Amino acid sequence: MHRFERKQNIFRNKDALNESYQPDRIEERDEEIEEYMEALQPVVDGWEPNNIFIYGNTGVGKTAVTDYLLERLQKDVSSYDDLELSVISLNCKTLNSSYQVAVELVNELRPTGREISSTGYPQQTVFKKLYEELEAIGGTILIALDEIDSIGDRDELLYELPRARANGKLESTKVGVVGISNDFKFREQLDPRVQDTLCEREIQFPPYEAPELENILESRAEIAIVDGAIEQGVLNFCAALAARDSGSARQALDLLRLAGEIAENREANHIERAHVETARSQLEQERVEEGMRELTPHGRLALLAVASRSAKEETPCRGRDIYTEYVTLCESSGSEPLTQRSVHNHLSDLRMLGILSASENRSGSRGNYYSYELDVPFSSAVEAMADVLRLDSEIDTIRRMAAINDVV
Repeated sequence: MHRFERKQNIFRNKDALNESYQPDRIEERDEEIEEYMEALQPVVDGWEPNNIFIYGNTGVGKTAVTDYLLERLQKDVSSYDDLELSVISLNCKTLNSSYQVAVELVNELRPTGREISSTGYPQQTVFKKLYEELEAIGGTILIALDEIDSIGDRDELLYELPRARANGKLESTKVGVVGISNDFKFREQLDPRVQDTLCEREIQFPPYEAPELENILESRAEIAIVDGAIEQGVLNFCAALAARDSGSARQALDLLRLAGEIAENREANHIERAHVETARSQLEQERVEEGMRELTPHGRLALLAVASRSAKEETPCRGRDIYTEYVTLCESSGSEPLTQRSVHNHLSDLRMLGILSASENRSGSRGNYYSYELDVPFSSAVEAMADVLRLDSEIDTIRRMAAINDVV
């Protein structure tokens, strides 16, 4: 008997539900695609390319549309004898400066064995090497920089690269930059001169609404899932959950894929709403655990303080009340408490990670303040913390209080 056996009762092609899957047609982004194509039109006409800034939340199609259109653009341009187009794509997630981006681009363009070191060169020397490599390619070059906000305020390359030809750094090569960001505030942080060049054309990708997400799921499910293996209403449920939370197609697809895996592992013949509920809980806990990996021990204690208040049905609550709970937990763990301001910073980090939500309260002469509460299921937060904090007695107490108050 085989220890591993193939399962085919749910999935026909599960890869169609993955983030990396490139569909033949992009659903529910017709307006954005049309605007994007207009911004890319100068390339086909043989003129200087526009510099384009694409922004929107995670999972709303920015990268998928960019990959799709740049691939189509290359194919269409190849039919013109007087045009040469090269596309260079780079994810900047692990890069935090113009210098590092420039080094990566140089090494992307150079053959194996001729890469340069990521340290030891003056920045302008690296920029010069990049211009030499771009000039050697010639024609029109589009450089797509995904997660460009990782560069932060060290954005010299974003100023120089789009102006390279005008400033005599390139002679015949035409360069255009496509910047993709999850954070529109990044634009506001850029040097005004960079804004003028990089943001020549701006395209926003708004969050998907539930009907749009359902259409996307239907088109993928036709490819990914066996006929009749989805209970009626499941796609609508996945779409509604994702629309309410983030408007992310990625989240909706993750829900459906994981629900299918759960159904398959339980030897069910179709995906039910209960499988989606289980998948949602599991994904929420994974999100909390992933966020907690980025937290310091005191960030985790701040989160546990919010969970403790939640178990007592005392959220949303003010930061000063959370701080009181936090100090008690520090005493139990033998940790020296941080200042209230430092804990406030941890609460802000938890909000940015999507683990907490906050509402601003305007109280006139008493000043404004924020009230915080969990933005993930209580059980997911507590289970994740139980794995990383050695406060078994305190966590058990929190669980008992939650059970008394029917907090789940």
